[in-house]
Amino acid sequence: MHSTTGPPPPPPPSPSENLDKLTTLLHQLLPATLSVTCFASRWQVLRSKLASLKSLLSEISDSPHWSENPLLLPLLPAVLSTLRRIETLRRYCSDDGSFSGGKLLMQSDLDMAAGWLSKQINDIELLLRSGVLHQSTAIVVSRPSASSSKEEIVFFVKDLFTRIQIGGIEFKRKALDSLIQLLSEDDKSAAVVAKEGNVGCLISLLDLNSHDSVRELAVIAVSLLVSSGDFSRKCVFEEGALGPLLRVIECSPMPVKEKAAMAVEFITADPDNAWAISAYGGVPILIELCKCGSLVAQSHAVGAIRNVSTVEDIRIALAEEGAVPVLMQLLVSGSQSAQGKAANCISILASTGEYFQGLLLHEKGLQKLLHLFHECSTSDTLEHVLRAIYSLSASDTSYRILSGSTAFIVQIAELIKLGNVMLQQISASLLANLSISDGDKRAIGGCMSSLVKLMESLKPEGMQEVGAKALLSLLSVKSNRKELVGDEKSLMRLVQMLDPKNEVVSKKFPVAVVAAIMAGGSQGCRKKLVAAGAYGHLQRLAEMDVTGARKALQRLSANRLTSIFTRTWLE
Repeated sequence: MHSTTGPPPPPPPSPSENLDKLTTLLHQLLPATLSVTCFASRWQVLRSKLASLKSLLSEISDSPHWSENPLLLPLLPAVLSTLRRIETLRRYCSDDGSFSGGKLLMQSDLDMAAGWLSKQINDIELLLRSGVLHQSTAIVVSRPSASSSKEEIVFFVKDLFTRIQIGGIEFKRKALDSLIQLLSEDDKSAAVVAKEGNVGCLISLLDLNSHDSVRELAVIAVSLLVSSGDFSRKCVFEEGALGPLLRVIECSPMPVKEKAAMAVEFITADPDNAWAISAYGGVPILIELCKCGSLVAQSHAVGAIRNVSTVEDIRIALAEEGAVPVLMQLLVSGSQSAQGKAANCISILASTGEYFQGLLLHEKGLQKLLHLFHECSTSDTLEHVLRAIYSLSASDTSYRILSGSTAFIVQIAELIKLGNVMLQQISASLLANLSISDGDKRAIGGCMSSLVKLMESLKPEGMQEVGAKALLSLLSVKSNRKELVGDEKSLMRLVQMLDPKNEVVSKKFPVAVVAAIMAGGSQGCRKKLVAAGAYGHLQRLAEMDVTGARKALQRLSANRLTSIFTRTWLE
């Protein structure tokens, strides 16, 4: 029996054989095109491209490791196929100087051949510019270690982007995997990627026409890039990533939406980029993700909304698209991260005036903020919640509710004692502005020593003033006045603030506090203030015309004279 199988197919030409064939064909084709007279302008374009190709092939042959490069090996047969097609077209156009076939079809064929050749020339140029043809394959594929030099990282990045641009899907996937690993393990590499890599090419892979697996990896790479620093974030934005990322959020599986939303949040963190959300129609996309996304996606989406809410035009769009009810829902049922960002966004909106305050109150914003305030243990979220509550307190209804809430008053007094400096400042501002009952003032008298300390704080700006105002509010109650002068440390702090040599504190604040303590005419309070040295300091401050010093001195002096006269009469 004879075998039915034929002889084995011949082995494919080696890279060197393909390069030799290309070179030989080019040497024949270039001079032959000079004799073509029909479609002259198109042949002139082709001739220019063929000359460029000849020069590039010469460079390839001079590169020591060109035959080892996996990207070049499939490119050479493709170029050879294009040249053979151009040679066939040349023969059709060169027979006797005239062309009798379909002119439109020939024009189209020539344009297509020029397009193929342009693409292949661009790919070869990219390979040569990247320098990868000058390195062996072993060096090309190895990922830099932590101890690698900048030059090694630069070369690796250029090789990756060469593979992303020229390679097929599998090359692209492997290159993107390596890029993601590099960005994940070394933050400093992001600046090299942004500077040396083709970020625009990476952004182009976000297109919905890209292969799903490639697009998903590109989204991860972009999200890592924008999260790594200002420079890389700026590069990604300037290459036009925001629009494609928003389209990805609209049309991708949830894990991809999460990464895209993360990238959008980081991009919009730069105020110079925030305006672009509106230009790309991003507001409704982000709001929808807040409604229907996973907890992670919601957190990034509301973070982006928070970032862009500082732009007036976008605030209007947020209101029109129904962002306020969505923010309120996240405040109640979102993850801890989403609650904090929603509270931050609400505080920004509430601070812009009556319009948003009205929208927030209509959605029972104050009640929801108060609920979160009592439940929350995260200082950042507490700060945003308190800022929003402070802004809403401008409403008469909110003002009455807050002023009458003993639980709220007690909690902000605790924050004045134990919170960080920002929580102390906002809490003191609320305490100073609200109309608190005498009973509540007595209940929170224990925070007065902390308020005295706040009066000594240079930072943040305005801390001394709000500390003094809150303290003055509590000193309207007689028992609090006695309690404050009975606290030796607080009394000494207050007197030290009165000292003209102490330039840290504006003198009008401790002067006003002394006047408030003496408003009730208590002899016990007068004696302790005088014994601590307040009288002498006030005398000097009065001579210096410090605001309120004469009035405070008169109160201290009047009580002193009354005491002398009373003692004389009794004697």
